[in-house]
Amino acid sequence: MRKLLWSPSEKYRRESNMQAFMEQVNTKYGLFLYDYRSLYEWSIMRPADFWGTVWDFLGIKCSQNYTEVVDDIYKFPGCHWFSGAKLNYAENILRFSDCDQPALIFYGENKERRELSFRALRQQVWQIAQHLRELGIKPGDAVAAYLPNMPETIIAMLASAAVGALWCSCATDIGSGAAIDRLGQIKPKVLFTADGYYYKGKTFNLQANIAAIVAGIPSLQHVVVAHYAGEPVALDGVAVSAWQDFLGPDSLSSFTYEQLPAEHPLVVMFSSGTTGKPKCLVQSAGGLLVNQLKELALHHDVKASDRMLYITSCSWMMWNWQLAALGTGCSIVLYDGNPSYPDTAAIWRILEKEQVTIFGLSASYIHALLAAGFSPKNTVDLSHLRSISQTGSALSEDGFDYIYREIKSDLHFNSIAGGTDINGCFSIGNPLSPVYSNELQSPGLGCKINCYDEKGRPVRDEQGELVCELPIPSMPLYFFNDPEGQRYHNAYFDVYPGIWRHGDFVVIHSDTYGISYYGRSDSILKPSGVRIGTAEIYNQVEKLPEIADSLAIGQNYHDDQRIILFVQLTDGAELNDELRQSIKNILRRNASPRHVPALILAAPDIPKTLNGKKVESAVTNILNGRQVTNRDALQNPQSLDFYIAAAQNLS
Repeated sequence: MRKLLWSPSEKYRRESNMQAFMEQVNTKYGLFLYDYRSLYEWSIMRPADFWGTVWDFLGIKCSQNYTEVVDDIYKFPGCHWFSGAKLNYAENILRFSDCDQPALIFYGENKERRELSFRALRQQVWQIAQHLRELGIKPGDAVAAYLPNMPETIIAMLASAAVGALWCSCATDIGSGAAIDRLGQIKPKVLFTADGYYYKGKTFNLQANIAAIVAGIPSLQHVVVAHYAGEPVALDGVAVSAWQDFLGPDSLSSFTYEQLPAEHPLVVMFSSGTTGKPKCLVQSAGGLLVNQLKELALHHDVKASDRMLYITSCSWMMWNWQLAALGTGCSIVLYDGNPSYPDTAAIWRILEKEQVTIFGLSASYIHALLAAGFSPKNTVDLSHLRSISQTGSALSEDGFDYIYREIKSDLHFNSIAGGTDINGCFSIGNPLSPVYSNELQSPGLGCKINCYDEKGRPVRDEQGELVCELPIPSMPLYFFNDPEGQRYHNAYFDVYPGIWRHGDFVVIHSDTYGISYYGRSDSILKPSGVRIGTAEIYNQVEKLPEIADSLAIGQNYHDDQRIILFVQLTDGAELNDELRQSIKNILRRNASPRHVPALILAAPDIPKTLNGKKVESAVTNILNGRQVTNRDALQNPQSLDFYIAAAQNLS
């Protein structure tokens, strides 16, 4: 049952960036838009006018303005954005740097606190960028990171962007093999990393992982190691610099940012790796800049007076999104480690101490707080907190109630959903509309989303596929190593030609305009909101001699998702406690703890397509109580009978 949880006050609406933007649109185009729905409808009816006005409202800094916002909005994929414009992403993100306001406040669990002003951040970005240039890094070269969520990661990314390099990153909690699978495809010349990290009070040394990554990526020419939680790193066959040495003692009085086309590649984001190595999604500087600042400044109402803390890692697109908040003048509180160490109140004490105004978290974290019976409002002073942003997976109705009952009764709860694919959101909150339980407030401005039934017809108030009918600037330019664009097409456009199929089951409500999410419609695993590709599991598990084949499935369970791994054994093998432990060990060691399944079961057969590919979607539907509609596509349709029987015991 959906219920009203919060409505913005007249003052909140009047002072919001969204209201100011709507007034600018009305003045510029002689309109009388008066609420979010009317503004949204205009944004999708006049996309070129909308994105051009966003560009102006945000004050995008460019050395040369665009000649055309979009060349052909109906060429999907393949249209071009902001043709003629030349800019630099880092220059825009650092445009508020002539001040000593904190830009970054870093907490490494309970081990350390560091603070860096906007002025100091810009200076360090310039110094790192200058040394990248001295190494010969030029526009289009790749720079990679294997780092915790710490200031050096943001500095390295902005320095990479400042010289026009292509950035890609992985967090240090994934194994070296998974890191090589991702970063190795881009052939980076420079790797930024750290000597170790902390988690739950334990120190993790990264020497072995870094050595394996360097050995596995022959393109690397230089490694820069930041000191955090380990000893100096020694490597063979590659030049190594300590961060402080690479930064240098000198300071620069000026720096020339590379001025590049708006569609110059900025970052590579990685897909989950469902059918092999993770796909490399290349996204543009102009596209990310405009879309992320739109979401931050308009939908989250982020201002220079705000302080934001998001629980994230640099393997997740929310890290990129959080970084972009610097472009509003907002201060970012970085947190690396377990948010509940040494106790559940740990991160809440940081919110209180740093007077955080915008807090970002996942559905699984909210559910964990709910299960623990923890009440933040009765533990710390949250008077400064005005907004909570939640993403990662669908939040239960109890989770919505918990926000307003146990955290704060008067705040903007901004539940968001989108993905790595667009480095942003399709569904998002806004400061002009009410919040209802179990609903994301609205489609994002400029995002012409819809809900299709199984016959491809638009529907309201019933579950269907989330689609986007028009392009937005942050969609991938292309996939790396996909010269004909076939992998890109197959990923999003093979079901509905010319329309982006996102892979979520949703309901769009006709009365409120809100969107309710019911999980993934594809096979991507998302335990605790973290995207995991099944191939990453198969690549490790099937190294074991006892495993002939395997199938990893995500089952919705207790307001989250758990991984169930089915293994087909070789002749004579037995799925005993020892083999189960071997499976867990290899996944934990070579992938990450999040890849370890909740259940491991023996299966007589693994369903396959006619051309021999594993069929995850059918079993996913079975275990989540949905019908299987593609039996005819299987070479062994009788194999599904086992999973139908097993589902009775796994509900």
